[in-house]
Amino acid sequence: MKRTRNLWLLLALAALVMSCRNSRGGEAPQSAEQVSSAFYQTRTAEVQKVKAVKKPSTVTLYEQPAPLTDRPEQILKRRGYTTSYNSKSKNPNWVAWHLTKAHTYGSHQRKNEVFFEDEAIDSHLRATNDDYYNSRYDRGHMCPAGDNKWDAQAMKESFLFTNICPQNHGLNKYEWNDLEIRCRDWAREYGAIDIVCGPIYKGTGEQKTIGRNKVWVPDAFFKVILCRQGKPKAIGFVYRNEGVKQSIDEALCSVDKIEAMTGIDFFPALDDETERQIEAETDLTDW
Repeated sequence: MKRTRNLWLLLALAALVMSCRNSRGGEAPQSAEQVSSAFYQTRTAEVQKVKAVKKPSTVTLYEQPAPLTDRPEQILKRRGYTTSYNSKSKNPNWVAWHLTKAHTYGSHQRKNEVFFEDEAIDSHLRATNDDYYNSRYDRGHMCPAGDNKWDAQAMKESFLFTNICPQNHGLNKYEWNDLEIRCRDWAREYGAIDIVCGPIYKGTGEQKTIGRNKVWVPDAFFKVILCRQGKPKAIGFVYRNEGVKQSIDEALCSVDKIEAMTGIDFFPALDDETERQIEAETDLTDW
């Protein structure tokens, strides 16, 4: 009987150890590819269809993706960025901007700003501060305030809700912020870079929402970066919208794979051969 009791104690202890390994500090790393295969419906066919047709002449900005036809899209041009707003999710589909070395500096600080509604959107189709109240999610910038210190209007507009998504506090404070800082470092090193970021959704089942306006909570976030100085290159990242440690190597992802996850065609203003080549790259050492 005593030997049986000891055996049960050992089994219980082993189970406790295994559960601890699955906590924030000891979670096994997941690559961006694993995340996509586990969580998201790929939209490779949709992207290939967009790429197969003649690129729209309206896309002249290198950072701006191709127009979307499979979801609501309202293009809003702001001082420091362009956003594709989705009236169904109450979030941007994507936010894009050209970050120069000069724009990484400035005297305009975020401490003087407040989040506010975008009046370019009908009142019943937009997110509000009340939606985020007591939601346990941060109001996460897509185009960060830190990229808009160069201009008072740009700083103010970075707090519009059409530039914001519900974001886990840990991700917002650590990994996402670290990536924003890294992008500013690259802009200073290369003179300028083009950036697009936004939410990723599972695409299956009922989407989690917050607030009276049912703002969609993303399952992850993507960021793709293009450098056109010298030999063009691009790189992408996907971070799960969770409060777990995620290394930059885990988040590393090719632009091609992020296109498959999101159904968005990035950098259509590039010539086809350059786009095809750089969007397959995932080498962080090149940066």
